[in-house]
Amino acid sequence: MVKGSGVGRPRASGAAANRPDARQAVLDAAGELFTGAGYAATTTRAIAERAGLRQASLYYHFPAKEDILAALLAETVRPSLALAARLVAESAPVAVRLWALAYADIGLLGGARHNLGALYLLPEVGSPNLARFRTERAELKESYGRLVAAAGVAPSAVGIRTDLVFGLVESIAVVRRDDPGLDVEAHVREGADGVVRLVGLPQPSDELRAEARALLATLTD
Repeated sequence: MVKGSGVGRPRASGAAANRPDARQAVLDAAGELFTGAGYAATTTRAIAERAGLRQASLYYHFPAKEDILAALLAETVRPSLALAARLVAESAPVAVRLWALAYADIGLLGGARHNLGALYLLPEVGSPNLARFRTERAELKESYGRLVAAAGVAPSAVGIRTDLVFGLVESIAVVRRDDPGLDVEAHVREGADGVVRLVGLPQPSDELRAEARALLATLTD
């Protein structure tokens, strides 16, 4: 699921910097450097060089390094947030919907080109400029909470169970950091199973997993 990264692109400036892939080149380069060398140690000059752009061209797309971080973090939450809204509104059994959301969400974090979930631990995530990311992440967690409550968890325990579920989902970033050779697909499947069990529902069957995957296919086409 994890793709190799390409480096060494020719430098670009002017009109070339406006190409649709120039912005993505910056994000790819920054993702690699932020998760490798570290956010604080990475300069915009280093990002531009890795992306094959002049530094001024990088600023055309991102005025500041923090803007790049914000864009990378958005990639880790917005697809799952959109999916969660649709799953919450679906009428399928809650176990199916919860498994589907966890499977897709863990897969997004685990299968991305770079381990962007590890960036959640950066102190810079508390910056006022990253308030939108924090809000969207909180909204995603709230969607999990709605499914947890729908699973019949006692109201007094919904918050705790949601914390546990959300922690399990995001833990793939730490596991992936510690085990670069991680079998992502196996972890995603087991993680989704674990989320369902955490809320007190039965161990997912092959039939439930198949139903959840079919539901995901209809919602992500």
